Amino acid sequence: MLTMTHIDNIRKAFFMKGQNISEIAREFQKDRKTIRKYIYQEDWNTRVKVEEVKHTFPKLDPFKADIDQWLEEDKKARKKQRHTAKRIYDRLCEKYQDKFNCSYRTVAGYVAMRKKELYQDNSCRLPLEHIPGEAQVDFGEADFYENGTLHHGFYLNLSFPYSNVGYTQLFKGENQECLFQGLKDIFEHLGGVPRKLWFDNASTIVKFLKNGERKLTDAFLRFKQHYGFEAVFCNPASGHEKGNVENKVGYHRRNFLVPVPRFEKLEDFNRELLRLCDQDMHREHYRKEASIAELFNEDRKALLDLPTVAYEVADYITVKTNAYAKFSLNGGKHLYSTAPKYANSRVLVKITAHEIIPLDESHREIVRHQRLYGDNKQESMDWLPYLTQLPRCPGALKYSGIYSMLPDPLREYLDGCSKSERGKALKAIASLCAKSSFEQAVNAVAEALLYGVQDLDSLVAIHNRMTSITPPLEPVKIPEGVPELTAFRFNAEDYDKAFLKGGANVC
Repeated sequence: MLTMTHIDNIRKAFFMKGQNISEIAREFQKDRKTIRKYIYQEDWNTRVKVEEVKHTFPKLDPFKADIDQWLEEDKKARKKQRHTAKRIYDRLCEKYQDKFNCSYRTVAGYVAMRKKELYQDNSCRLPLEHIPGEAQVDFGEADFYENGTLHHGFYLNLSFPYSNVGYTQLFKGENQECLFQGLKDIFEHLGGVPRKLWFDNASTIVKFLKNGERKLTDAFLRFKQHYGFEAVFCNPASGHEKGNVENKVGYHRRNFLVPVPRFEKLEDFNRELLRLCDQDMHREHYRKEASIAELFNEDRKALLDLPTVAYEVADYITVKTNAYAKFSLNGGKHLYSTAPKYANSRVLVKITAHEIIPLDESHREIVRHQRLYGDNKQESMDWLPYLTQLPRCPGALKYSGIYSMLPDPLREYLDGCSKSERGKALKAIASLCAKSSFEQAVNAVAEALLYGVQDLDSLVAIHNRMTSITPPLEPVKIPEGVPELTAFRFNAEDYDKAFLKGGANVC
C-alpha cells in the first residue's frame, strides 16, 4: 500500500518532470498498472473506515531506535557506504542475538519506508515575478458575533499577486478542516483552481522531522491531488516570501471585518464575504495601468478546471464514549453527546469545519452538533435521542445516570408523575423538543410547575403559548339542507326611544 507521500512523488514525476509511466515504474519499483492508477485518479476523498489499521511494523518497535540512528548517521556517509537492509538485519542479529525475533522481510520493509522519508526532496524555489493563475494563502485573526455570542475567530485569505485580487472566509478555528473548506468554497466560487499555491508552514498540514526536513500530512496531499494544484512552502520564519497575502490579511480585516461583524449564521456571512470580494476588484491597480478586474481576467484564464468529483471536507475518527454516551475532543476540553444505546462503546465521528457528527454502525447520522472551539471546557448536548429512548423503560429512569443530568424542572415534573404516567410525559416532552428546542421545552415545564399543573394537555398548551405555535384547525363545513338565515341588523335608536318612554311599547 503506497503512502500519500509516495503517490505525490509519482504524480510529480509524471506531471512536472515529464517522465513516462515506464520510467516511473522502474524508479519506484511498482508495476505499471499501479502507477497508471494513481496518475489518472480523480477522486481523492477519504475512504471512510470504522477503524483504520496502520501497518507500521509493530514487531520492530524495540529495535526502531537503533535502525533510525544508523540511517541518520548514513546521511553523513558516502552513498556507497550506507547501510543496506541486509546489513541492518545482520547488525540487529549480532547485537540482540536470541532476543531479536523479526524476519529479514520485516526489517527490509521498515528500512525502505524510512529511507524514502529521510531522502525525499522537499525543497522549494520561489519565482522572481508573479504570473497569472498563482495564489498565496494565509490566516488572520478577527472577532465576530454569531447569534449574539462573541467568538475569537480566524479568516482564511487567498490572494492573486498578479492582479492583487483577494478572497476571504471566516471560521471559528484555524485547523485543517477550516483551511480545506475555505479553499474549496473559494475555488467553487471562482469556478477554477489556482495552478500554484504558496503556504506558510502551518502545523495543521506540515510536520517537521528531527533532521529539519518537511513532511506534509496525508490529508493535505489528498486535498492537493484532488484539485491538482502545486503546493509551495515558504522557508521557516520567512513570511515576506508571500508578502502579497500578508498585506491582504490586513486589507480584508480593515475593509470587511470592521466594525466587529454581527450575523445569525456563519455560512451565510461567508457567502456575503465572497460577494464583497467580487465587488472590491472594480478599482485601479496600485501599480499597473489597468483595473484589478481586468488583470484578474488573466488570472481566471490560467485557472485549472474544477474536479468532476466533489471533495468532502471531513475527517473521520473513532472515539470511545463514557457511561453517559458522551465523547470528548480537543484533549478532553470539548464534550459531545450521542444517544443512550452508544454508552461505553466505540463510535465513528465525522468532523467538519463547522460540525461534529457521530455516526452509527451503518454510517448514518446519530445527532449533529455545532463544532466547539476554544481552550475552555464546553459541552454540546442533544437531549432528543435521550428523551426518545427513555420512555421505553421509564421505571429505570431514576436509577440511570441520565436522570441526574436532567435540568431541575424536568426532574421535579417527572417526580410528580406516577410510574405509568412517566413514559407518556417523556414522550410528550420529546415531542415538544422536536417542535421547538430542548430549552423551550424545559421553560414550558418550569411554567407548568409554577401554575401547579401536571396534566400533559396543559403542558402542551403552555408550550404552544410560549412558542406561539397555533394548532392547525380544520375549516368548518355546513351540512347540506341548512337554510340560509337573513342577516340581523341592529339599530340602537329603537332602544333609546324605549328608554325615553319608560319602557312603553314603541312598536
